[in-house]
Amino acid sequence: MFRIQLKKLREVKGVSQSKLASDFGISQGTVGNWESGIREPNFETISKLAIYFNVSVDYLLGNSEDVAPSPKAKKIPVLGNVAAGIPISAVENILDYEEISEDMSRTGEFFALRIHGNSMEPKISEGDVVIVRQQSDVESGQIAIVLVNGDDATCKKFVKHENGISLVSLNPAHSPMFFTPEEIESKPIRILGRVVELRAKF
Repeated sequence: MFRIQLKKLREVKGVSQSKLASDFGISQGTVGNWESGIREPNFETISKLAIYFNVSVDYLLGNSEDVAPSPKAKKIPVLGNVAAGIPISAVENILDYEEISEDMSRTGEFFALRIHGNSMEPKISEGDVVIVRQQSDVESGQIAIVLVNGDDATCKKFVKHENGISLVSLNPAHSPMFFTPEEIESKPIRILGRVVELRAKF
């Protein structure tokens, strides 16, 4: 039903496949695969599509005839930094709050982090806010918030190798940081969560 609902909403709203692809930073082929049923986006993307078309997630999935999105939203704290040994729920350096949908909030615990530095440019810039789902592991290639040496958390692409892991910056001016299994334990290296959404600041 998702593919049928997506195509119907897109046509009713007068949004072309290329426009939708551009707005979501994906290829037009990906949108075509969604509508043909070859692929289906993950829940985060489905939530964003529901917000984009101003409908409920259940409607987009074909589980409800209720077009209106859920009016409830959950506020999560925007943190300036996260240090080792302090539960995120106990961090007091709250800079602001961001809202996430009720549907997203049901998928886990979330916090937001304000980015420092330019290591993730051009995709993520200084001052941008990322929405993070708390989890202790991520898939290789995903962008994660990671604690290194107990210092403030860093935002990097997390890459797994047979002989260790790398924390990779998107900015080519910054070299990847490689850690062996021994270093992962001794430093330590700890994943705090996966970046699921970027909220750029202008």
